[in-house]
Amino acid sequence: MEQYSILGRIGEGAHGIVFKAKHIETGETVALKKVALRKLEDGIPNQALREIKALQEIEDNQHVVKLKDVFPHGTGFVLVFDFMLSDLSEVIRNSEHPLTPAQVKGYMMMLLKGVAFLHHNNIMHRDLKPANLLISSSGHLKIADFGLARLFSEQGERLYSHQVATRWYRAPELLYGARKYDEGVDLWAVGCIFGELLNSSPLFPGENDIEQLCCVLRVLGTPTQDSWPEMVDLPDYNKITFKENPAIPLEEIVPDTSPQAVDLLYKFLVYPSKQRCSAQQWDSLRGITKRKCEEHVDFRLGRVLS
Repeated sequence: MEQYSILGRIGEGAHGIVFKAKHIETGETVALKKVALRKLEDGIPNQALREIKALQEIEDNQHVVKLKDVFPHGTGFVLVFDFMLSDLSEVIRNSEHPLTPAQVKGYMMMLLKGVAFLHHNNIMHRDLKPANLLISSSGHLKIADFGLARLFSEQGERLYSHQVATRWYRAPELLYGARKYDEGVDLWAVGCIFGELLNSSPLFPGENDIEQLCCVLRVLGTPTQDSWPEMVDLPDYNKITFKENPAIPLEEIVPDTSPQAVDLLYKFLVYPSKQRCSAQQWDSLRGITKRKCEEHVDFRLGRVLS
């Protein structure tokens, strides 16, 4: 740690406290994530190992946070990342006015490019949410916090924990206790983030897992075996029943939104995981803004947060 000067505390991530720091020799500003081990003999926590493994195994990408270094410290270790000024949650929360269609489009394009890159490298993030999407001073978005990340295979035979993803962004199959799932859980979260950008508030703000499922069903309607055949095979399918509830048109949930944006939102918020729009189809975002694609988008945080 002696090569860094601590400039302040940023916050807490999975298993660690994050600090803003400056490399004394180079002057570079970075983010240091200090991970403490409860007992030295316990070794490095599994989630931290996943984060290191996932980030070290993939090449650099402009929309995924860069792991610059790892070194031991005391009874734990330190991860060194690019420093980013803010996160998307703060941008949404502190903006006095709704984000413009051009801003929404820009953030979504960067998010989807990052997610497409992860999925191409067989990585499920499993905890996509605005707070884990870091924003630079120029408005550049990078996906961060890989504490729940997992490598997946095309065969899809591996069992995973269903207790992943922050509740408001948790896919319905996870809420029903799914142990076998795919990168569709990330795509559901992308849809939730998209809706939050459009509406300046979370789409499904459940206070517990049952209420979370109720929030989803209240908007998208109660699924049937025809609309979601895989539902009956989920572990918790028979543990709770819901009365039949018709869907609310998403146009009512995200008013003042272009038809193209609403149509894209529908493509992410689909019950069957395999039917969700893949991140590689980010080009579908054309048309969200009514102006031409070459319009200037000012993402500087000073403008967004003012």
